[in-house]
Amino acid sequence: MHAGKLSKKTIHPNSEFTTSFNLFNLEPELTSFDMLFWGENMHHENIPVPHLTTAHCGPLHHVEKILLNQVVTIESWFRQKWQETPPPITSSVDLRHAGFKLAPVDTNLFPAGFNNLNHDFLPLCIQAAQSVMVDYLPKCKNILLIPESHTRNKYYLRSLAVLRDIFMKAGFVVRIGSLNPEVQTATEVITDEGQTLLMEPLQRNNDKVGLHDFEPCMILLNNDLSSGIPAILQNLQQPIRPAPNLGWALRLKSSHFQFFDEVACEFAKLVDMDSWLINPHFNAVDGVDFMAQEGVDYLAFQVDQLLERIRDKYATYGISDKPFVVVKADNGTYGMSVMMVHEGEELRQLNRKQRTRMAASKGGRKVERVMIQEGVYTYETMPDGAVAEPVVYMIGQFVVGGFYRVHQGRGADENLNAPGMHFEPLAFAQACNMPRNDLAAIECPNRFYAYGVIARLAALAAAKEIAAIGGE
Repeated sequence: MHAGKLSKKTIHPNSEFTTSFNLFNLEPELTSFDMLFWGENMHHENIPVPHLTTAHCGPLHHVEKILLNQVVTIESWFRQKWQETPPPITSSVDLRHAGFKLAPVDTNLFPAGFNNLNHDFLPLCIQAAQSVMVDYLPKCKNILLIPESHTRNKYYLRSLAVLRDIFMKAGFVVRIGSLNPEVQTATEVITDEGQTLLMEPLQRNNDKVGLHDFEPCMILLNNDLSSGIPAILQNLQQPIRPAPNLGWALRLKSSHFQFFDEVACEFAKLVDMDSWLINPHFNAVDGVDFMAQEGVDYLAFQVDQLLERIRDKYATYGISDKPFVVVKADNGTYGMSVMMVHEGEELRQLNRKQRTRMAASKGGRKVERVMIQEGVYTYETMPDGAVAEPVVYMIGQFVVGGFYRVHQGRGADENLNAPGMHFEPLAFAQACNMPRNDLAAIECPNRFYAYGVIARLAALAAAKEIAAIGGE
């Protein structure tokens, strides 16, 4: 078979999936004709979500093949990079898989979905925590965990319980100290599964923070500090991971993706691929007031400029889908202040409800700066047809699991981080770091390896962010 030729393969009806395309014999180098043929044919089919405990596996795609062909080179490169730039202690990366492109669209340093991870991989999480802490603070014994203040969210409380248990089982004494001013005494809260957590009020003594009878060696922050760094956490001598100035009051998504752009370009050169296949175009615009409709014309102009760049890439690869961009608050989380746009004019036509939704982020903070990011389609679906996107979790440089964010009511070009979503744990039969070259193209450990590579690239970009502010 010619290296660039696609062979059409029909999945057995019992697999619940539609016709797909077998690219396993595609070589990384494609002629222009091959690229056009590849683009026209591969992206229209939904990519079945690969749950390893079921038959829901689809053929590997071009980016995945490039990564699998160079595992030794990639792993050696990562080892070198982690020695140069230590990773964040915790992170999660939202990915979008369009078939022709596999890219991160968001990187969170204060992940709040540990409860959605596969319980079978708790030992991997514990081992990762032990390894990371040996590198960070080898003499550490006591950890103070500072969570978000919304104690009424029982699902978040379960995530907090899992995070606490990971570090406790890794051999540390872990207690929870709350920034919530309503927590004046030790207070029990209940997770959605009925587990009890003890929240205790923080106490500051000179340049150290602890609890009434507990002095921590390290503070593990699981609060994104969207409202700013509270006085009790300022100018401390204790190590805080992640650093408070990485909270959303100060951190910019566009800054992260600037670092990711550098990382992706270097990595793409290493594996001889077009960095665009793993790297979404983006830009940032200041001086936007959605309610007063100020700066919207310029924002619309920048959207159209970015769309033109994406169209050029789509033309190069023969992709017939309609390009779109994501407009989002440059600092924010929880899927707030996010909208998908197919042309700049849509921003000029926003109604009051839409402007209100875009005008404020978490905590009611006014949105004045936005990032416009290339939209990446997600063609991963659940057996019932619901659209899904993978979220990969990391402790230090180690991929420890993940889940699918699933939304029955959203399309392939829409934001899935919205009311109505639910989560499906990645049902790993093997870890993300165990690719096998003896497996057929449809075997899924290989797909998860690709997810892990892209997530680690995003974590490396976050590590460079941390280094740029002086480290932790």
